[in-house]
Amino acid sequence: KGFIETADKRQFKAKVIGIDATNDIALVKIDAKDLPYITFGDSDHVKVGEWVLAVGNPYNLTSTVTAGIISAKGRNLGGNNKVNSFIQTDAAVNPGNSGGALVNNRGELIGINTAISSTTGSSVGYSFAVPSNIAKKVVEDLMEYGNVQKAVLGVAGGELDSKIAKNLDINNTQGFYIAEVVEKSGADKAGLKEKDIIIELDDIKIATF
Repeated sequence: KGFIETADKRQFKAKVIGIDATNDIALVKIDAKDLPYITFGDSDHVKVGEWVLAVGNPYNLTSTVTAGIISAKGRNLGGNNKVNSFIQTDAAVNPGNSGGALVNNRGELIGINTAISSTTGSSVGYSFAVPSNIAKKVVEDLMEYGNVQKAVLGVAGGELDSKIAKNLDINNTQGFYIAEVVEKSGADKAGLKEKDIIIELDDIKIATF
């Protein structure tokens, strides 16, 4: 209601700088001195099986910490057409955890807890976080522009499957299949062509769309 409350019950008047509904992240500003802060980690290079901690206030239990491992990266929840690159963990996350930090064993922020997969509304062992690299871009864009700058992919296509691979007479079934390149887009200028397959980006293997 216009205020930020810290764990030690101090309240600060808050000003909303910007909101990104797509990623469910808001940037707010408070006037305070000497507050501790968290360091951003590189969510692109976290590994499945890595230990993580989820911090939040589930059911109004202030500063609750739960532990788990990263179960998957780039998780598509199916039917969610906004964010399809969640970090999945098995740390217990419940209502009230949303917006809380997901940190690695070095205390670096690698995600913002945002969703659970449950038929009851409570934790059943699967939780999802917006990767820190996405959150960092959102925050920086909101600070500089007041909104999130959207990138234009420049290609249309989808996940490379066995049917497409058979038509192309290749054995590979992992990657992004380019069905169309938008004329004069960055992808076009970079030399991408129809029927190309993207299998790696910046040394990160691409297995799905």
